[in-house]
Order: sequence, then structure tokens, then C-alpha cells
Amino acid sequence: MKALEINKKDLMHNINTIKNILNSSYKDLPSDIKKCEIIAVVKNNGYGMGLIEYVKMLIDEGIKFFAVSTIEEALEIRNAKIKEKLLMLSPVIIKSEAKELIENNVILTISSKKSAEIANKIAEENGRKIKVHIKIDTGFGRYGFVYNNPLEIVEVIQNNKNLEVEGCFSHFSQSYEKKNKWTSIQYNRFLDAIANLQQNKIQTGMLHICNSSAFLKYPYMKLNAVRIGSAFTGRISITNLYGLKNIGILKSSISEIKAVDKGFNIGYSNTYKTKENTNIAIVPVGYADGINITVGNDSFRVIDHIRYIYNDFKNILKGQKNNLYVKLRNKKYRIIGKVGLYHIVVDIKKDSININDIVYVDVKPIYVPKSIRREYLNE
Repeated sequence: MKALEINKKDLMHNINTIKNILNSSYKDLPSDIKKCEIIAVVKNNGYGMGLIEYVKMLIDEGIKFFAVSTIEEALEIRNAKIKEKLLMLSPVIIKSEAKELIENNVILTISSKKSAEIANKIAEENGRKIKVHIKIDTGFGRYGFVYNNPLEIVEVIQNNKNLEVEGCFSHFSQSYEKKNKWTSIQYNRFLDAIANLQQNKIQTGMLHICNSSAFLKYPYMKLNAVRIGSAFTGRISITNLYGLKNIGILKSSISEIKAVDKGFNIGYSNTYKTKENTNIAIVPVGYADGINITVGNDSFRVIDHIRYIYNDFKNILKGQKNNLYVKLRNKKYRIIGKVGLYHIVVDIKKDSININDIVYVDVKPIYVPKSIRREYLNE
């Protein structure tokens, strides 16, 4: 038995907290910004919350605009008869895929001449205009028209007259960092690019650049809309100063209990030996289920790589002692040894614990496979 439990009351608390922050102040915004909308990013199975049920709950809480990153996610939402506004954040350059999205009323992202021409051709063949958002690369180095050549965007829009620009956006690469210099550079690049487009009579529509971290740290950058994903789950990559609650806990049960002697090896590589005679419980969950999964090392700086190596070495010297725990009968018990693909070992000492007792493990829902059942609880 495995499931990811989601506390609906805590999730609603996070949604209302984000709304309150959003509506708190507009004094630092550009003078033409009168209101700001939430675009709920529900990529990767709704940040692990279970795509369709999560979207429906957000709709019940007044969210009217959603964004995804894959065609499969977009079509899953539409196949569930959900009709709210839906933005495809990644550009599509295969005509059949773009056509299917347009037929399902999904707003396309235009990030290049090629993506614009494909969307325009489909619109032309159907005798209609389609709404799009323009992606501007302000220094992330991924999708988007490069910020310092706005005339390329002007030319593309002018040459593809079946495209109606509903919005323009960019994406920060370091909004979770303590220093804001690079984020400010990207923000100003975006505003300059938008100003150039407007000077060339291009309607820029809704402007959005803030993800969850940027929205919380730099409220003056929120513009017409903010893209909220991780903040709804409470699992943000900056210090939580906002009272957000962590959403999602993995539930399983004990499949085996046995007594082992002092000095008994636990797990792969024999890096952990028991410190005393004790009882251990085997729980059939592991890193395949999202336990102890972190952001890949290649997404950080050189100093972060050094820190990872240092911490790994330090753990080996300590006998692989970790800070991972499970909750069992309202008490914390340490996971010992390395986390396996499908199993963990828990030191239950001499406590009165039984096979089939329920075990809870804190995980980030986004790393929990879609195959594991999601349970929404009213607690």
C-alpha cells in the first residue's frame, strides 16, 4: 500500500496566502499595471499533486489561468473537460502537434520564427486568428527570442498576421539566490524589449516574468501576471518567511521486522553498522518513490559541486548517518543505511511496532511517480 496524502486544508492555506501577498501592494509597480493575475503552473503532474484533481481544486479556489510544459499535460486537462485558459509554456515546432493544441484551445508560445510560421500556417488554413504568448530570452539561454534583438520579433509578428499576441514573458535563472543583481538585469532587459516592441506598434498584452521565488522575493516585478507553481505546495527554494505549509507526505506500511545485533551491516556498500542490538523495520518505498531526491547537481555553481562532494565524504566518515526520518505511531524514527530504489530500513529500537503499521515519509510531491495514488484529505 502506497499513496501520497495531500492535506486540502493546508493546500487552501497556501493558495490564500499567495493571493493575500499578490493583493498586498501595487505601489512599486509601473503606473500602467493596475492588477495582477495568477497563472497556475501545473507541469509535472501538477507539481506532483495529481494533475486533474489539483487543477479542479485550484479552479474551485478562483484560479482561472493555467500553464503546462508538455503536450500530454495540455491534452490531459482538455480531455478532462476543463475549459479554463491554458498556456503551453514550451514552443511547438511539429505542425501536427501545434494543430492538435490549437484545436483544443491551448495558447501557444512563440519563441522563434519557425514556431510562429507553423502556428500562423495552421491559423491561416482554418481561416482564423489564434492567441499566442511571445517568449523572450533575457539571459536564461533556453527558449525565446534574444532580448537585444526586438526587431526580429517585430518582423516575425508583422509577417504572421494570423497571430494575436495575448502576452509576452521571460524566465529568471537565479531568482532563488540571495543576491538580486542578475535577476534585476533580466527584469530590466525584459522591460526594455517590451518598450521596443510597443514603440514598433506591437501589442504586447499580458506581461509575466516572475516564478514563485521571484514573486515572493521581488513583488515589484510581478507585472500583469505571476506564474505560481512550487509556492502552492509550500516547497520553495528560498527561505519560507511566508507561513507556507509543506504539502504532500508519502504513506506506506511495514513489510518486515527483525532483530539484529550490534555491528550489523545495513544497506548497500556496508556504510552503516548498527550501534547496538536493535530491531529494524523494512518499508517498501525508496528513491524510486521520491525519497531523498534533490535537484540535480548540474543545476548549481562550482561551489555547490564541492559542497556535495564534501557532504558525501563527511557522511561516509560518519558511517552514513543521515537526517532522514519516518513518522510512525506519532513518533520519529531514523532511516538507517542508504535509501534503496524500492526499500528503506528504519531503526525502531525495542519499541512496540508491528508489521503493517502505517509509516509516513516526507517527500517532495514533484518527485513522486504518477503511478502512486494521490489521496486528498480534509484535515
